[in-house]
Amino acid sequence: MSETHNSGMSAPTTGEAFKIREYWHVVLERRWLIIATFAIFTVLGALYAFRATPIFEAVARLQIDPETGGVLSLRDAVSWGNKDQDYLQTQYRNLQARSLLESVIQKLKLDEDDRYKAAPDRVAALAADLDITPIRLTRLVEVRLRHSNPKTAELTVNTLVENFLQQNQDRKTGKAMAGYRMLKQEAQSQEADLTQAIERLTKYRSDKSMVSLQDDMNVVGLGLKTAKMDLDSQLMRRSDAQKAADQATKWIKDGRDLVEFPYVAQDAIVSQLKLRVAASESRQAELKTRYRDKHPKVIEVLNSLQADREKLKSEAQRAVEAVYNLALIEQSRLGEAERKFKEAEKAVFSMNDAKTQYELMLRQKERAETMYQLVLSKTKEYDLSSKEQMQNMVVIDRAVIPSKPVKPNKPLILAGSVFGGLLAALGLAFFVNFLDDSVKSQDDVENYLRLPFLGYVPNIKTTSVVERDLQSHIQPTSSAAEGFRTLRAAVSLAKNADKLRNIAVTSTIPSEGKSLVASNFAIVTAQTGLKTLLVDADLRRPSVHKAFQLQSPIGLSAYLSGRVPSVDEIVHKSEVPNLDVICCGATPSNPSELVGSKQMLQFLEEVSGRYDRVIIDCPPVSAVADPLVVGSMCDGLIFVTKFNKIRREHALRSVQRIQDAGIFIIGSVLNDIDFEGKDSYYYSYHYYQNRYYSSHYKSRTATPSAETKSSGGKEKESAKS
Repeated sequence: MSETHNSGMSAPTTGEAFKIREYWHVVLERRWLIIATFAIFTVLGALYAFRATPIFEAVARLQIDPETGGVLSLRDAVSWGNKDQDYLQTQYRNLQARSLLESVIQKLKLDEDDRYKAAPDRVAALAADLDITPIRLTRLVEVRLRHSNPKTAELTVNTLVENFLQQNQDRKTGKAMAGYRMLKQEAQSQEADLTQAIERLTKYRSDKSMVSLQDDMNVVGLGLKTAKMDLDSQLMRRSDAQKAADQATKWIKDGRDLVEFPYVAQDAIVSQLKLRVAASESRQAELKTRYRDKHPKVIEVLNSLQADREKLKSEAQRAVEAVYNLALIEQSRLGEAERKFKEAEKAVFSMNDAKTQYELMLRQKERAETMYQLVLSKTKEYDLSSKEQMQNMVVIDRAVIPSKPVKPNKPLILAGSVFGGLLAALGLAFFVNFLDDSVKSQDDVENYLRLPFLGYVPNIKTTSVVERDLQSHIQPTSSAAEGFRTLRAAVSLAKNADKLRNIAVTSTIPSEGKSLVASNFAIVTAQTGLKTLLVDADLRRPSVHKAFQLQSPIGLSAYLSGRVPSVDEIVHKSEVPNLDVICCGATPSNPSELVGSKQMLQFLEEVSGRYDRVIIDCPPVSAVADPLVVGSMCDGLIFVTKFNKIRREHALRSVQRIQDAGIFIIGSVLNDIDFEGKDSYYYSYHYYQNRYYSSHYKSRTATPSAETKSSGGKEKESAKS
């Protein structure tokens, strides 16, 4: 028990193993596509890694501190300048400014450099090689530049940093000069504003006698506070009453019982009546268990219950009206509270108008005085600091000549090309396989077409119709002949095999090998000793006469049209023992009518009585309706599918048409598989099996006795096989 459990846990499931095999088959099928794609990626990666121009990177490190001093640095008192993060981001962009890059190009004559002189925009080309990398949580920034010449990279980075620092210093100096002039004008303007504010304030205090105003002693102010508190309280009461009225309205609109309304349920009378009604209902229920409905006690309790319910309803209505009345009362009280509050507010505003104007003028005077003192102080500070402007940026590390290139990274590129090529190759292979939905395996036949698999037919490497259609007779030791014998065995083991006397052979489209299968199946059937008849029922494009080299204008079409009275006149003996052939003859103008006639049914009944097995070569299903008509007259049908040619959906529709016609499909044959070439991985087991049998036949034919056998003896031996 434990061994079984452990083995089940360690071994992969059948579904997983099937998927792994399916993936492996896809890889084998698309192996040349995978190899080609992988090789292209690998070669391209190697070419790029070893032929790309080496690129060197020079790095300089710069520290950017906040700006201090100057007229525009008044953030100690007012928020005028940018925040630190905004300032840093601005400087990062300035390091990539077009004007700065142009100055570097002009100074170093980079327009003559091989890397930039061919570029339509040399500034953009230099900017593409430049990289500004801030160091997180610091004020440090690394300036990186990549160039094929290490000396040029080092010189360009250092020149860029120097020009940037010089431009920053020049900008600060220019701001300082402009700021000094602005400060002088601003100081004069603030002094005049302060003088006017002091004069206005002095005159106003004299006119209004502002010394007697005291906020804490103001009775009117206290009255305003009281009125405000009353108003807020009344607003809450009015809101609660209105909310209750709105709920009552909604309750009534919804058609709900007023007795259950919360505000009604809280009423004392309603509560008592609800208890009485509940007691009466309980009493009524108790009496009904003992008496009938017309019993006096039951009637008495019922009348009392009805009266209580009516009274409860009227009391509930009264309670609801009380809710509405309360909302109206509270609304009236709210209006009175608002009126009192407005009167108190008006009195306070009137009294404090003078004080407000005074405070406004006082704040204006204080603000003017503050601004004047600030500007005056900054002017004095500027007078001391502007004489020597401090640089707020400093070079921490100058760039040095790089010793090793940063790209191409050959190991990374090679590894990436190998890994990426493998992924791309596999992805492309599976994508192509996903698009390929042709029938090419036994699983496709059984899972998609849902038909029994009768066998496979190897690719017959010849263009001769005679050699192909008579392969089982001409080359009885070939792998193709073994495939047809496998088909014969599968048919003999099929359901109701003893009743399969008339067998039709068809396919989805032309050129799938139905005539090949029909002819060779007839040959291997005849080799077993069964009296066999091969009928060419393809009245549009007959081919059996070509394989058996029969030139007879009189055939099945002549018999069906009534021009030949007897079947014996259209039967031909073949070189294969026990096998007779009926050709199509002259192609008629009405083939559908002929195969669907009573004469066709009579023909099949007659030949079924003469032969052990009748094999009928029919046209393709998707081309005409003839195979459906003929198949319905036969005992079974063999469906031929060419390997990797017909789409699954197309084949499935053909199978459905056949089954809808009530035709019994014995199974499907997979034709034209190249076991020794590109398709060998699909049926490797059968491929080695064929090699085994081929060696068996070769060993037998190599003996002297086998070499001296007659052709009749060979046919007998083949039939015995």
